This record gives sequence, C-alpha cells and structure tokens, in this order.
Amino acid sequence: MKLVVGLGNPGRKYEGTRHNVGYAVVAELARRYAAGRPKGKFHGETVEVDVAGQRVVLLCPTTYMNRSGASVAAAKDFYKLAEEDLLIVCDDINLPLAQLRVRMKGSSGGQKGLADVIGRLGSEEVPRLRIGVGAPPQGWDAVGYVLGRFSKDEQSEVERAVQRAADAVTVWVRDGIAVCMNQYN
Repeated sequence: MKLVVGLGNPGRKYEGTRHNVGYAVVAELARRYAAGRPKGKFHGETVEVDVAGQRVVLLCPTTYMNRSGASVAAAKDFYKLAEEDLLIVCDDINLPLAQLRVRMKGSSGGQKGLADVIGRLGSEEVPRLRIGVGAPPQGWDAVGYVLGRFSKDEQSEVERAVQRAADAVTVWVRDGIAVCMNQYN
C-alpha cells in the first residue's frame, strides 16, 4: 500500500492558493480514481483508491501547512509504512511556475510543511513531488506570496501542472520513484 499526502491549508480561504497545489493534486487523483467521500482521519481527510492495482490512501492534512507532520506521522504509523511508501506533494517557490521535481530524499528546501513532516518522521528519506509556484516578486513577503492565488495568466499553466503531477503520482505508484524521476524531472 502507498500513502500520498497533498500539503496545503484547510478551508475556503485557502482554496486555489499557491500553497494548496498539493491539495489540488490529491483532489485530481481522487477524481480520476473515483474515490468516495473523504473521511476524517489522522488529523486530515482521507480517501482510499486503487491505482494500478495498488491500494493508495490519499491524505490532505487539516492541521495547516506548518503542522502537517502530525497528520503524516499518524497515518504512517497506523498503516506501518516505510518512508519509501510515502509521497509528499507540495508547492515550491524555488522552482519556476509549473515545473515538477521528484526526489527520493533531501532537505525541506525551506518548505515549512515538508520541514514539519521531516521533523516528525525523524528522516529526510521521504519521497516528495514538488510543484513550482515561482519565486515571490522583488519586495514581496514569501508567506503572503504562497498564501496568494495564481493570476489568470498563470492559472491554465498551473492546471496543466496539477494534471502532470497526478500522472507522476500514478507512475510512482506503478513503477517506483526512479522511473518517476526519469520521466518527470
């Protein structure tokens, strides 16, 4: 079994923000694989789907971004999963808009939700799929930037990136992290 976690912030206030692209990817996967209604579990919302013959739990923590680790650790412990069976999907201001980057392990790169996951799990060996949201413009605060929405000009490009990210998750489940990295980096 696999656990795919989309990082973001709960509530209508944050829908469509740069910080919530992880949620958007999980929502797309749930739509594609005809998931039922989400259940409240592990300080988040979960749905179970079948992807390429494998059971996959999709999780969106409702702890807010900077405390996502509590949700991820609870789900990982409950299902007794190894780190390589997790995939964290999140935004990245260090990548150009809509660029994907898949990694087996590494630092948080300044992404606070990912940093909390790494801290709670006690390991940097957590696979992750980052989606570029672009860097804040000169003089902008990073927090305000990631909590902002995409411009109309950016929206279609981001929607395509969410589709490609959902494709990448399917490849990760079916073929593993190395194949996914080769196809999407």
